[in-house]
Amino acid sequence: MKPTVYIPTLRAGDRLARTLEALETQSTRPEVVIADNSGERLGGHLVKERFPWAEAVEFGENLGFGKALNRAVRERPGDPIVFLNDDVTVEAGFVDALTAMAGEAQMVAAVLLREREPTMIDSAGVIADRTLLGIDYLNGEPVEILATAADPLGPTGGAALFSHDAFQAVGGFDERMFLYYEDLDLALRVRQAGGTCRLAPAARGLHAYSETLGANSARKYAMTGWSRGYMLRAYGFSSRPGLLARAVIADAAICAGQIVGKHTTAGLRGRLRGWQAGKDVPRRPLPDNGLSSMSLREALQLRRRRYNG
Repeated sequence: MKPTVYIPTLRAGDRLARTLEALETQSTRPEVVIADNSGERLGGHLVKERFPWAEAVEFGENLGFGKALNRAVRERPGDPIVFLNDDVTVEAGFVDALTAMAGEAQMVAAVLLREREPTMIDSAGVIADRTLLGIDYLNGEPVEILATAADPLGPTGGAALFSHDAFQAVGGFDERMFLYYEDLDLALRVRQAGGTCRLAPAARGLHAYSETLGANSARKYAMTGWSRGYMLRAYGFSSRPGLLARAVIADAAICAGQIVGKHTTAGLRGRLRGWQAGKDVPRRPLPDNGLSSMSLREALQLRRRRYNG
């Protein structure tokens, strides 16, 4: 198998075209598979008309992020597996810098820079506190910090590399999670299986944050809330009273901010629905390493930086 880049898309269009143009001019052009979630098969049409060197797996409906990528990997297997959002324009040398580290860990995190402020980091992977409160690693930090940055818990799904064996061994993405935090869940399961993650500072791309749903939309709050509630239940927080209490405090603060600032209870209602959906899911153990020991205040401050950024 060959290194393969998998790009999920819902709208296709100019954003996806720019992503493909950047991959086409890489010194080592990878295999590229579009996971086409558009009901109109927009990704497939774009590939046929402008990028015939790429492939498209067309579903005819929106399967969600993880389910679409799982199917694309099954139908067009590659090794290593690279996931890339369709709103990311990679820099020259991205593929080589990422795949060069494939032998060092089961997961490799690329660096996403802010499209409107490319000297600042949008995400360099994902980290989480003991309550699994997911945070974009190094968000809002200058690119210079990459020279001495430690490795994250795992890569963000928008710019990630996984070994094929590690991805398959844990069953890929959890397809119950339609959108958001499926990358954190996957990283936790790979960690629990003994995997590690490395940061690839030279593998960089420009990211248009939350192009699809909007950074602070009620719909996004509902989906992130669902995934948050689901993960807390799936990872057995109902039998971890101390951690559950901390999680409730953190989520109460987040939801209060959404209610006051955006006048929506979508995030709170999403959490309740996700908690209920996780009721019958087999309980998942937390990994022995990789979770941050940051305080609740520190975790909320980092979350607030993303919200305000």
